[in-house]
Amino acid sequence: MNTQKHLSELHAEHKEWLNKLSFYKDDLTVMQSRLDEIAAKNSSKDALVMIEHFQNQFKIQNEQIDILKHDINQHTTNIEASISKNPIASDHRTMEDHTPERDKMERFEELFASLRKELLGFLSKWM
Repeated sequence: MNTQKHLSELHAEHKEWLNKLSFYKDDLTVMQSRLDEIAAKNSSKDALVMIEHFQNQFKIQNEQIDILKHDINQHTTNIEASISKNPIASDHRTMEDHTPERDKMERFEELFASLRKELLGFLSKWM
């Protein structure tokens, strides 16, 4: 079943997602600085293994943010092309909902929350 949404709804959701992704990218920077504090104070093998784990996870999350941003921008480009073809009454037109993008965004947020929780547990142990 293809769900249709107004172009303005899709555009608003894109803007919201891009803002969230920018926040998550900033949050990764903060999380990395906390991890750097732990690395500077602890040289135990257990700490270093977990530090490397988190650094790898941060890299993966940064890559996922870039991929999501690209996908969202591509969808925005498709919306803009649709409007350019027929600008009349574009505020009343609908387009197929971007369910796959929404699913990807929701899954990313779940994984990011899990990573943040895992990091907070690690920080509380080692700080």
